[in-house]
Amino acid sequence: MNLTQQQKDFILRHEHNDVRELALKLNKENYPKPEVELLLKQISGRQTAKNKLPGWYAHPEIIYPIHLSLEQASSEATAKYKTSLIPDGNNTFVDLTGGMGVDFAFLSQRFAHSVYVEQNRELCEIANHNFQVLGLQHIEIENSTGEMFLKKMPVADVIYLDPSRRDDAGKKVVRIEDCSPNVSEIQDLLLAKAKTVLIKFSPMLDISLAIKNLKNVSEVHVVSVENECKELLFLLSSEKEHTRYVAVNLNKYGNTEKFYFTVEEEQNADVSFTETIGKYLYEPNASILKAGGFKSIAQQFNIQKLHVNSHLYTSDSLISNFPGRVFKVITWFTPNKKNIKSFVSETQKANISVRNFPMSVAEIRQKTGIKEGGEVYLFATTVADGTKVWVVGEKK
Repeated sequence: MNLTQQQKDFILRHEHNDVRELALKLNKENYPKPEVELLLKQISGRQTAKNKLPGWYAHPEIIYPIHLSLEQASSEATAKYKTSLIPDGNNTFVDLTGGMGVDFAFLSQRFAHSVYVEQNRELCEIANHNFQVLGLQHIEIENSTGEMFLKKMPVADVIYLDPSRRDDAGKKVVRIEDCSPNVSEIQDLLLAKAKTVLIKFSPMLDISLAIKNLKNVSEVHVVSVENECKELLFLLSSEKEHTRYVAVNLNKYGNTEKFYFTVEEEQNADVSFTETIGKYLYEPNASILKAGGFKSIAQQFNIQKLHVNSHLYTSDSLISNFPGRVFKVITWFTPNKKNIKSFVSETQKANISVRNFPMSVAEIRQKTGIKEGGEVYLFATTVADGTKVWVVGEKK
């Protein structure tokens, strides 16, 4: 599968064009329909890859599959993070749900021999082409379902899966048993065929419910990029003890924030709650909130929690290495008419967040007339004795 030089030139020449407008133009010029579909798919793919997969975007020869495959593919940042989960000394790797092959391309470089398995023949052909472009070696491509290949494959060091999160009607699904393959049905065979199994799930998945459905979950990595939760990674191991949670936040500068805890540590954490706001306010990053480390974060950083359901924290001394957003408190007050009027008279813009508060952001904006933006941050929340408060701060 290759593009002609004429097609490559056309794609590069029009890669910044609006795809819908370009489609109308090409149809008017009577371009053959298959040609139009190919060109538009490649242009759309490059537009997505520019930010999501900059390393692939740098290769004009890369061929992009249908949008759905590109949509479900990992970003370059999260694919690179997965490679950090694989210890040295492993020889064989099998990706049972190859797809576009982004995770495979990064993970396979950690192994002496790697197998890409994909049931869609066209995706196999595209992957074969792209892996050659990327210079990958010691790889094997198998056009098969993951379940069929799993039954016949020899033992490997690591197996990776990214189950499809679409049902037969094309609708998005989240639960493990609704994804394909259903990992809960094949987990025993997975662990029989590899000492380590790494599975990617939707960030919408209920983690505690998933752990009940799966055996031998040694680690759960909740991965965010720029504080937006992107994926859940479950590490299954035959040597599993207590499940460790790893809340991860990757940023554009290449830095990685990590926070670790176990369910037992979370349950037994000693936390103090407060009815007053200190000099600093803390909001944990999205991965910590998704992972449920609400008490562990307070104990590990020795900060007070505002309320059992608020998930905001405070202290009088600055915690500079806190994994999340840190604010210097300007003021805080109960939101009665007098206090709100005084605040609004001095504030035209604010970034508003609601944490355990009976009004939405939209309702607060409608009530106050405060516009979005600026340097001021307003948190509408509840403190330990049930009092509703507004906390005003500026970013540290």
